[in-house]
Amino acid sequence: MTSGMLVPRRRRGGVGGTAAVAGSTAATGVLDWESALVAELADEIPAAGEWEWLRSAHGVIRNRIRPVYALNDLQSASTSVRRGRGSCSQRLAVLEAVARSRGIRTRVEGLAVDGRFWYPRFGRLRPLVPRRVILAWPEFFVAGQWLAVGELFETAEPGAFTNAGAETLFDAIGRTGVAWGGDCADGVCDLSGWVVERLGYFDHRDELFAQQRQTLCWTARTIGEPVLSYRSA
Repeated sequence: MTSGMLVPRRRRGGVGGTAAVAGSTAATGVLDWESALVAELADEIPAAGEWEWLRSAHGVIRNRIRPVYALNDLQSASTSVRRGRGSCSQRLAVLEAVARSRGIRTRVEGLAVDGRFWYPRFGRLRPLVPRRVILAWPEFFVAGQWLAVGELFETAEPGAFTNAGAETLFDAIGRTGVAWGGDCADGVCDLSGWVVERLGYFDHRDELFAQQRQTLCWTARTIGEPVLSYRSA
């Protein structure tokens, strides 16, 4: 059983663009790569070609920003860097922000994911998990093509991502790969069975959440954020 009590009223008829959405390198409210904190983090990433640089950036963010159950999908990347902790969504936003600071275009695909995907993490709190979780899944324009974040790493270790235990979705990207489209390569974890609806492509995550709203309503985020943003994922 999942909950529909804690979610905002969805806007009807709103969909994103097609795969032709161009993406951007511009700073946004969430992807505030012009801030000193994000710039300093980007400077820590070793110089390399774009693809290898993104892999290194993922590792730096994984080590610098502790995974927690934060609820605010519109938290700025600089805030996550300053606090040294963030949800999977917030850590992905930091990766997008540093990519844009490097001049790499990014965009996101909006996904509505079955809330039961997160059941293993919440035990007795499962009834409070929303029926649908809105996920902004980043893509990066590298070597003339769009590359989803789950495809950054070519070498996949055995063992699919289960969303149980200490490994988070962000961490799994560097170990086994993650795909939501059902057309993943060998060794990549196919999570397409959990996708309830594909919401289209957006130039940035701010646009996605402005259209679809965040997973939880303002009241739920306000009450839950002070506690869950410190709870390790």
